[in-house]
Amino acid sequence: MPMNLPARSASLSRPATLSLAGRVFIAVLLIVVFEGAIRKWVASSTTLPLILMRDLLALGLIVYAWWGGHLRRYAKVSLVLLAWSCCVIAWGLMQLVAGESSPVVFVIGLRFWLLYIWFAVAAASTLNEADYRAAVRAAVLVMIVLAPLAVLQYYSPPGATINRQLEGDESLIFVVVAGVVRTTGTFSFTSGYSTYLILVAPLIFGVLGARKRTVAHRIFALVVFGAFLTASVVSGSRTAVISSGFMLGAYLVARFLFAKTRDKPAALGAALMALALVGAFAFFLSDAVQVTQQRFQDAAGAEDFTDRVLSIFVGEPYVLGNTTWLGQGIGAGSNLATSLGRADAGNFGLAESETGRIVLEGGVLGFAFIALKVLVLLAGMAYSVRLSAVRHTAFPVLMWLASVIAIMTWQAIGQLTANALLGLLLGYFLLIFRYPSGDFFPARTSPK
Repeated sequence: MPMNLPARSASLSRPATLSLAGRVFIAVLLIVVFEGAIRKWVASSTTLPLILMRDLLALGLIVYAWWGGHLRRYAKVSLVLLAWSCCVIAWGLMQLVAGESSPVVFVIGLRFWLLYIWFAVAAASTLNEADYRAAVRAAVLVMIVLAPLAVLQYYSPPGATINRQLEGDESLIFVVVAGVVRTTGTFSFTSGYSTYLILVAPLIFGVLGARKRTVAHRIFALVVFGAFLTASVVSGSRTAVISSGFMLGAYLVARFLFAKTRDKPAALGAALMALALVGAFAFFLSDAVQVTQQRFQDAAGAEDFTDRVLSIFVGEPYVLGNTTWLGQGIGAGSNLATSLGRADAGNFGLAESETGRIVLEGGVLGFAFIALKVLVLLAGMAYSVRLSAVRHTAFPVLMWLASVIAIMTWQAIGQLTANALLGLLLGYFLLIFRYPSGDFFPARTSPK
C-alpha cells in the first residue's frame, strides 16, 4: 500500500473519461452480477462462456498492469503476492506429483487461490480517479436495480418464473418460511445476493457520507441508501441481515468518531436521520421483518449460534481431524471442480466454511494462507484507521470491515461468484489509498 497519504485537492487536471482498465473492471463487475440472471432466465448453457469471459478480462487486466509497469504503484504488495504465488504453484505441483491432485484440479486451484487477488492489485494499480468514481457508481446503481427485483421475488410465490431457473424444480428453491422465498436478485443462488450486499454496503455508506454539491446528489444518496435497506430487509438471509446491520452501525459510529469536532453535531444528526429511515422501512416492510424474525427463531431451535459462528471463522469440528500435511489438492473443494466431473468432489464436499476448505485443500500451506490473511487484515486496519483519522471520514474503515467479513467468511476458494466479488472488493479497498478524498460527487469543471 502507498505509505504517503497526501491531501488531494479538487484538481482541474483530473481525468474525466474512463480508461481501458476502468472499462474492464466495470465489465467484470457487471458480468459477475448479471451472469446469474442470464443463466436463470435466458440460457443455462451460457454459464461457462460468461465465466471464461470474465476470467479472461481479469487476466488481461493483470497482463496490462504488469506490461505497463503499473504494479510498481503497489510494489510491496506485488512482491508479497509474487512470493505467495510461487509458494502456491510449488505446493500444487508437489500435490500433483504425490497423487493428491490432477492437472485439471491444479489449474482450478491456481484460478481460485490467485487470479482475482492479482486482479485486485492490477485494478488498483491501473484505474484512474474517474474510473474509481465510475466503478463505485456502477456498484451502487446495481443496488437500485436489485432492490425492486428482490421485493418482487419476495412477494412472489416460490413457483413464480422470477424465482425459478429455466426448467428448475420448485422443490429446490430456498424458502425462509413456507411460501416465502429467500431472494436471490440477479444471482442464481442466495449466498451470491447476500455477498453482494456486503460488498456494496461500504460503497453506499461512502456515497451517503460524501460531500454533496446539489440536491440531485442528496436525492441519489438517499435513494441508494433506501435501496440497500429494502434489499436487506427482504433478503430472508440471516447473513445479509446481520452483516447489513453491522455495517450500518459501524458507519454511524465511525462517522461520528472520525468527524471533525465542529462537524460532530451534523454527524449525530445524520445518524439520527438514518435510524429514522431504518425505522420507517422496517414499518412499511413489517411483514418481511416478522418473517426474518421467524427465520432466526427457527434457526436458533435447530442449531447453536456460537457453534455456527465458530464453524464459519474457525472451521467445522471435523476439519482438523481430516487435515493432512500436504492437503487434498488446491481447488479440490471448489464447485468448478465438481462441475467438471471430479468424481470425489461433492458440492463444497471438503467443508462448507472457507477456513475449513482452505486447510483441507492446502494442508500446511492452508495454515500459512490463514496466517497471511490475518497479517493482511492487521496491516489494512492500521492503514485504514490512519486514513480515516487524517481524512475525517468513515469510508476507509468501512472498506476494511467489509474486507474482514469477506476474507474470513466468503466461500472465495470454492464458489465462483464469491471468488470474483472478493477480487472486486479488494480492488475497491486498495483504491482508497491512491484516491483517499472520497469525492464521489466532484464539481463540474469547464474545459480550457
